[in-house]
Amino acid sequence: MTTITKVSQRMLGRSDIQVSPMGLGCWAIGGVWYWLDGPGGWGDIDDNESVRAIHAALDLGINFFDTAANYGTGHSERVLARALEGKRDKAVIATKFGFVVDEAAKRVTFRTDDHLLHVWDECEESLRRLNTDVIDLYQLHVWDYPLEKVPAMVELLESLVSQGKIRYYGWSTDSVEGARLFAQGKHCVAIQHDLNVILDAPEMLALCEELNLASVNRSALARGALSGKYTKDTVFPQNDVRTDSWSYDHFFAPTLSQLDALRDILTSNGRTLVQGALAWIWARSEKTIPIPGFKTVAQVEENARAMELGPLTTEQMQEIDTLLGR
Repeated sequence: MTTITKVSQRMLGRSDIQVSPMGLGCWAIGGVWYWLDGPGGWGDIDDNESVRAIHAALDLGINFFDTAANYGTGHSERVLARALEGKRDKAVIATKFGFVVDEAAKRVTFRTDDHLLHVWDECEESLRRLNTDVIDLYQLHVWDYPLEKVPAMVELLESLVSQGKIRYYGWSTDSVEGARLFAQGKHCVAIQHDLNVILDAPEMLALCEELNLASVNRSALARGALSGKYTKDTVFPQNDVRTDSWSYDHFFAPTLSQLDALRDILTSNGRTLVQGALAWIWARSEKTIPIPGFKTVAQVEENARAMELGPLTTEQMQEIDTLLGR
């Protein structure tokens, strides 16, 4: 394997941390768990393959890994820790907090009391599962956290920075107003939000560019819909989060209806659809850091190859906007 350099490394927003131009989203490697009463994971997994995939990522120049306490109710964090044993200095770890995680029942639910009462404990639990002394990027996972409570949350996260528990923090949200408020914190460096070729986020990207924040991109592949592997008739296993109607309405329906129109552009220069989708994100803004999910070494290798192939051209980006009526 050779380290890939075509898309250069990026600063993690206004931090002093340099990361690979893409990270890996560690949701799927959490395995089977339940969000409220439905599936929260991406079906069955093989922990040994997950570890091999993370090692492959490191070999291919990927150093940024995004997980969460929710994913497998801590299992994803533990698998990442296992893979990074003896390699912690080679990785930038991002994780998330803010929900009630019941490891015994493999179930995650909304918190009904004050989140601020639990942040310190949640941080300690993630540090323990990740087997690390410090979390590089600690992100609020509650996408609709009340704006009036944001200043107190930011103050608490700043205290975790001063205690050396975390280096920086951010918010996983699609609220541009909320992101602007969160970014008033000195050590806020990233906003994680939905972004893919079908689901653009011009206002959030403008904010990230204005405030020098990393735009960490979830749903870079529209939950797999941009891979070309699925159709509207695909039936996912009952333990796969993609059985929910929101996945279909928000990601699969809009993507599958427009993917054919974009296929030739996305697969230019020998790219796969996945590589073309990532190429669009890099061309969209220099602040972007897509975090496609993975279960296998092969998926990581395909994703990493996209860095070598580089971003789409300005002309291709304009052509896509024209085709999509943007």
